[in-house]
Amino acid sequence: MVKMKWFFLFIILVLSEYSIGQNTLEGEVKGPGGVVEFAKVKIKALKAFAITDDDGRFELQNLPKGDYELEVFSYGFKVYTSMVSIPSRTPIQVSLKSESQNLEEVVVSGTLKEVSKKESTVNVEVFTPNFFKKNPTPNIYDALQNVNGVRPQLNCNICNTGDIHINGLEGPYTMVLIDGMPIVSSLSTVYGLSGIPNSLVERIEIVKGPASTLYGSEAIGGVINIITKNPQNAPLLSADVQTTSWFETNADVALKLNLGKKISVLTGINYFNYDLKADNNNDGFTDVTLQDRVSIFQKWNFKRKDYRLFSIAGRYLYEDRWGGEMDWTPAFRGGDSIYGESIYTSRWEIISKYQLPLKEKIYLSFSANNHVQNSFYGTTSYQANQFIGFGQLHWDKKIGKHDMIIGTALRYTMLDDNTPATLTADSSNMPSKVWLPGAFIQDEISFNKKHKLLLGVRYDFNSTHGSIVTPRLGYKWTINVNNILRLNTGTGYRVVNIFTEDHAALTGARDVVIDDDISPEESYNANLNFTKNIFTKKNKFIRLDFTAFYTYFTNRIIADYEQNPNEIRYANLSSHAVSQGLSLNVNLNVIRNLKIRFGGTLMDIATYENGTKEQQILTENFNGTWSASYEIPKINLSIDYTGNVYSPMRLPLLNELDPRSQYSPWWSIQNIQLTFKGFKNWEIYGGVKNLLNWTPNQGTPFLIARSHDPFDKDVTFDAAGNAVPTANNPYGLTFDPSYVYAPNQGIRGFLGVRFTMK
Repeated sequence: MVKMKWFFLFIILVLSEYSIGQNTLEGEVKGPGGVVEFAKVKIKALKAFAITDDDGRFELQNLPKGDYELEVFSYGFKVYTSMVSIPSRTPIQVSLKSESQNLEEVVVSGTLKEVSKKESTVNVEVFTPNFFKKNPTPNIYDALQNVNGVRPQLNCNICNTGDIHINGLEGPYTMVLIDGMPIVSSLSTVYGLSGIPNSLVERIEIVKGPASTLYGSEAIGGVINIITKNPQNAPLLSADVQTTSWFETNADVALKLNLGKKISVLTGINYFNYDLKADNNNDGFTDVTLQDRVSIFQKWNFKRKDYRLFSIAGRYLYEDRWGGEMDWTPAFRGGDSIYGESIYTSRWEIISKYQLPLKEKIYLSFSANNHVQNSFYGTTSYQANQFIGFGQLHWDKKIGKHDMIIGTALRYTMLDDNTPATLTADSSNMPSKVWLPGAFIQDEISFNKKHKLLLGVRYDFNSTHGSIVTPRLGYKWTINVNNILRLNTGTGYRVVNIFTEDHAALTGARDVVIDDDISPEESYNANLNFTKNIFTKKNKFIRLDFTAFYTYFTNRIIADYEQNPNEIRYANLSSHAVSQGLSLNVNLNVIRNLKIRFGGTLMDIATYENGTKEQQILTENFNGTWSASYEIPKINLSIDYTGNVYSPMRLPLLNELDPRSQYSPWWSIQNIQLTFKGFKNWEIYGGVKNLLNWTPNQGTPFLIARSHDPFDKDVTFDAAGNAVPTANNPYGLTFDPSYVYAPNQGIRGFLGVRFTMK
């Protein structure tokens, strides 16, 4: 501990040394209706810029002394210009005047290049850290519960494994990116979104709907792109520590170091701990897994000639997580006397992007990750090692009205585990090794200011499944500055990958069975989006964002929980499946200091076989989210009320005698938070989570089937392996934790503090 204390003291002293002489310009941008978010602030002469956050604040760092012209612009307002002197002793105040234009200027990467959100042919939703601070969570995975159409899905009552559903499609259909680079694996929605220090996140971009043309497999449901901060613009030191009345403790620390004038380093550390055994539903099992998780992230940025890009980042995550019977300890790991599910995870990732020293814009990118998992689900061992390497070279070229990207990519995936996924016909172990070279081209044609056409096609050659072609077509019509219509169509594909913990976690109660000759899943999709901005006479603002989506699947890969209660069977659907729905997001800024944001998604996710339609299991037909934030400037206080609501979803029953309901009820999680910002560099926040005290055990006889007999020692089976009803097992059940749809935690308080040194 003494060594660690001196280490952190040394880091702070070094940071202070390198911060001497560096100047910062900070301020706030307001319009007639209040603060202006997403405004672009820049000093053109210094090629320095920043984007205002949800509170209208901005900061430009590492500026030389002198007088410069400052420009501030945001669609919906007239361009603001003024001379500023650096250094400035006090924050500057910028007042924008209204103009009938679109209230937005956000740089995004929806098409592998930086464009403004307004100009993007693909609809991209952008969320800043301030949005997620309205309901603070220990990781990004949990934070996504506030996004309309995106739902963190709990898949196991004991190990609390989950995935991310986008418009109803499960985790394997979602691709997670960090700084635009894929950390490709089926586990990316679990571990790719856990442990990234929230203080390092600049924004999160979400593309709902297939993106296989640019990103390949795993991008059928959508893309979540985590954009980390540029070290040159990050605070010198930031920290965020919070805990709950359940003693869940999370700490984020970020440090910036400037090594001379050309190298900036950003280091983030996240630590999460939960060590309280709780069994409020009285089933003898922990309600929430006990966890120790540490994650270290570091990003290096290098200043190069002509502002060419070069960055490299790495992350390491280690997690020790377990759930089970209340008297379980690690001494019982793998044994059959006291049941527990214990997961040790070790994962590293590295990503980099380098612009070649050429006149043309040619970028070389690569990423790699290695995931090692040592798990026991009762007596069942799950040992896995997965390595994925990815490299990409692409050329960003403009020729007249054509804005093109031409690229080639190569992905290598190696999986070695102890499941049927890597067994040969004679039951010997053979690690799976898949090569996936590919090439893609995209051309965005600007006919005029109102009409754009996006054409794209990707060719991949899977060393197991052969050639796969995925075309794409997009159209954007700027009806006027406040009304935009976008249409995107194309195809997608996904190859089977059983290395995903939400399936493997259940092997403690079920066997994984993979049908022979599973073919790649194909999809055909269309997505229509309409965005409308409304300005009232008093310069108030309303934004409407409406989307209709439709995806038709062939060869859909289905995980069958119901054919045999002792198995999870994977096979291609012989007929077809459809994912369709409507989504609406509304932003209201019509009352001074009050911001309201709400949305809802109505969807129908079903399979069709032998003339029968069946709703997808664990998928709701409607979900909604909302947030209402009210500022009280006189006392430096803000109030945030957030929540979500879900309609019933079909749940996995073990047989016809199972007494539990086949469908969940309507349910909602609601939260309230107070934040005080009256201290320099400090914020104090606290509130209550799950105000309604909702837990899924309400109204059901039990969640975990036969929790009193987790090793099925008192279950009688017939010759086919099916449980037989007996006097001590009248429903013919086996131990199973898969009947789950919502978190088991009830109402709880939370308290936190944030510190920022600029």
